[in-house]
Amino acid sequence: MTPVPRTFEKASPSATVSATVTAARVPIGTEAILELPRSFLIRESSHRILDPFTSEKLATLGAALRMPTGARVLDLACGKGELLCTWVRDHGVAGVGVDISATFLAAAQARAAELGVSDRIEFVHADAAGYVADEPVDVAACLGATWIGRGTAGTIALLERSLRPGGTVLIGERYWRLDPPDQDTVEGSYARHKDELMSLPGLVENFRDLGWDLVEMVLADQDSWDRYVAAQWLNIRRWIDANPDDELVGEMRAELDTAPLRHVRYQREYVGWGVFALARR
Repeated sequence: MTPVPRTFEKASPSATVSATVTAARVPIGTEAILELPRSFLIRESSHRILDPFTSEKLATLGAALRMPTGARVLDLACGKGELLCTWVRDHGVAGVGVDISATFLAAAQARAAELGVSDRIEFVHADAAGYVADEPVDVAACLGATWIGRGTAGTIALLERSLRPGGTVLIGERYWRLDPPDQDTVEGSYARHKDELMSLPGLVENFRDLGWDLVEMVLADQDSWDRYVAAQWLNIRRWIDANPDDELVGEMRAELDTAPLRHVRYQREYVGWGVFALARR
């Protein structure tokens, strides 16, 4: 959920769908950079879904879309691949997931093997910013990573470049549940300024103004937020206990000292999150 600079070239997925991780094409000397900061990997080490979404809500979304068997799904910034792996298993679709983290993609590959769907998923190790599928897809998704398109509008435009006519865009985005009363609340909610997020009506209105019909949505709730962020606190604490001499201990200790109160005081009350299904008008 924290914005990360995305500056790497994309890799083109191969024509054969598999759960092997396709290497990205990156400039010589930058290969080691194609990974998230270690703090991200520590924070979300136990997570399968890297957003404030429970497995039940992810399943609800998949069922609500009524995807036909054989539909192709592209998931940009796919994380550990839970959306693709479970939807391939449950709905008979096929897919491609793209992520900058080799660590997360290794977990995605293992999850695909666990669920027996490796033959219908390809994971591509690449920066999702600017990534366009070789062949049009039925569903193009980006959940919780709209910085890859420099915001909601840019990410929708990026996803549309991979979408077949009549296909569906899935965008996962934050919004204000309540109007933040001051700048402390804005910053406590992990925003720099109030206009960085819209209200839920404002977000839906924005989809309309961009030329899209909102055709489905599944919203996180406060329990979804709790399950996402509280698991991070436990991951951090266990990592600190196991790695007392690591150079990141100070940074992670400072986060654990402040994140729980920041969540219950600000983020839990003021910030919503949801996945919105859009069809081009």
